[in-house]
Amino acid sequence: MKSELVENRIIVWNIEDSKKLFTEGYFGKPIGMPKPKIEEIDVPLILDLIEGLYLLENKKISISKLKQKMDVEQMIEICKKEIHGFEKKYIVYKHFRDKGYIINPGIKFGCDFAVYEKGPGIDHAPFLIQVYNRNESITSTEIVLAGRLATTVRKQFILAIPKGKDKVDFLALDWWKA
Repeated sequence: MKSELVENRIIVWNIEDSKKLFTEGYFGKPIGMPKPKIEEIDVPLILDLIEGLYLLENKKISISKLKQKMDVEQMIEICKKEIHGFEKKYIVYKHFRDKGYIINPGIKFGCDFAVYEKGPGIDHAPFLIQVYNRNESITSTEIVLAGRLATTVRKQFILAIPKGKDKVDFLALDWWKA
């Protein structure tokens, strides 16, 4: 499947390819469709850089920029420039995708990722993920804010702490009523 890098997004122009990518893993967002239903997709698909890199690494898409094909190393360099903390975030993204979860940007929840078990529109994301470095400190106020947010939207807040190139430790926050 062919795609094109346009600024900091990747566009799959072919409608059938867009449907297939969205159907087979809820990758990307159909342009102009806030809550897409698979059978209604009739527009190009827009992918973020992390999704695009993952699909490129897994040989699901090719990415071109100004009609020149890009390789994985070139995409990694672009991701490093465009995404703060890219390496750690990508390890976490890949971890969940490789286990079959659907992982979307969590910007509307104020975190790095929202993780679905089945997919948007089928179930609600049960997990909100914030990626931290192993040596990064977190204040008690940040923990309370994260817990309150997750409770308000009925999700579990998880701190993801990558270690090495392919391992991730997790710390989940739950509110308890006594």
